[in-house]
Amino acid sequence: MKELLTPLVFYGNLRHTMKSHLAFHDKAVYPDGSIIEMTILELSGSVAGSRHMLKYSLFYGSPGTRIVGYDNERGKGDHKHIGEDEEAYLFTTVEQLVADFLSDVARERSKE
Repeated sequence: MKELLTPLVFYGNLRHTMKSHLAFHDKAVYPDGSIIEMTILELSGSVAGSRHMLKYSLFYGSPGTRIVGYDNERGKGDHKHIGEDEEAYLFTTVEQLVADFLSDVARERSKE
């Protein structure tokens, strides 16, 4: 019997056609239970809307709540989230990306 492609299977196949490898991943849980997680992938091509060959997701928050997030979602390009606000982000280097993210995390943690 031939397997039918469900939307989830189709999306998974479509999404994984571009070759990638993990360049960096780190995750930590603060004593208050909040999470910081950074994932950066090197791709064989650029994500639509970005000019570099990286796919990244940098998250700070708690389960179900993003307080700070940086990513380059397909079609949206490089951008960041601070609370409910979203704005474009000018990507220059990985080092600057991580520094900017950690700076925003520190600022938000100081408000808590």
